[in-house]
Amino acid sequence: MVNQIPHSLTPQDCLVAVMIAVSASDENIRTSELVTIQAIVNHLPVFAGYDMDRVKTVSQTVFDLFGEEDGLDALFGLIRNDLPERLYETAYALACDVAAADGQLKEAELRLLEEIRYEFNIDRLHAAAIERGARARHVLP
Repeated sequence: MVNQIPHSLTPQDCLVAVMIAVSASDENIRTSELVTIQAIVNHLPVFAGYDMDRVKTVSQTVFDLFGEEDGLDALFGLIRNDLPERLYETAYALACDVAAADGQLKEAELRLLEEIRYEFNIDRLHAAAIERGARARHVLP
């Protein structure tokens, strides 16, 4: 439960939490989404030195929160507490990449992306550019 959450999340933990939340939003975590999350954590500079073992702990936190009433609000509260504002667009971009990983966007994923845009106050024009980039990276042949 929430009591198992570390005192604070690292900024990288917050980014992982956003990606896991998007993947879990439609109650069906796909292999392509997990592979995308792993590739992102393994290769992007923002995750340099990040302990991959933390992904499991952060994932469990997200799952626990999703099982509670108002869990999404609690998750956003944690993330806003520990994620620097300069990484809000990064979080949205990573969320878009995970949502697009399987080549299709489900309604639940779209709703969560909308909520992320709202919570992080992502400008609509910036969001559209980020979304377009994710779509271009994950287009199926």
